[in-house]
Amino acid sequence: MAPDVADAAALAALVARIKTCRICVEKPDGPPLPHEPRPVLRVSATARLLIAGQAPGVRVHASGLPFDDPSGDRLRQWMGVSRETFFDTSRIAVAAMGFCFPGHDSKGGDLPPRRECRARWHDELFSLTPRIETILALGRAAQNYHSARLGLALPKSAPLAEAVRLSAAALDRKPRLLLLPHPSWRNSAWLKNHPWFEDEIVPLIRRLVAEAIFRP
Repeated sequence: MAPDVADAAALAALVARIKTCRICVEKPDGPPLPHEPRPVLRVSATARLLIAGQAPGVRVHASGLPFDDPSGDRLRQWMGVSRETFFDTSRIAVAAMGFCFPGHDSKGGDLPPRRECRARWHDELFSLTPRIETILALGRAAQNYHSARLGLALPKSAPLAEAVRLSAAALDRKPRLLLLPHPSWRNSAWLKNHPWFEDEIVPLIRRLVAEAIFRP
């Protein structure tokens, strides 16, 4: 079997195992997942762009499609791509730090990503996606994991604005890692208070995306 075919087969087998994962129910690290697991991820052996988020929300849990919500609409606007292009798994991979909707906290907000996913699956998953050359990391959990994995020094206490600028100035490495605010409506005030993001970072996102997914 050719190496590329073998790699694709190994990745497909891993994704199949992830899709049937029940660790957070049967052997949880803390309280068990409060509902039936529904892992959501879209990866391929050919994708060169990775969207690394936090965890599915309740709407994504229902549909099974990552970023199938207003956050996804804002993200696609930043990226300058259509829904059709965004969901073309041959070009764009989507793998959050938690694969299942983690449930709600006492105030109705989403709980943090489950720790079981990163501990059990992530290192193996990204070892089988070597063609990923650009990563958009949304939210602190994804930023911390991928920064550590790729050797980008990210001070734990760094404010979001500093983290975004730090990563934008360090794109000479591969894979390229750009740290971004999560496109959730909860960050609308942050975006309004940092107009340079729309002026400077959104054009950068679109350039990186175009270079990754439209290059032959």
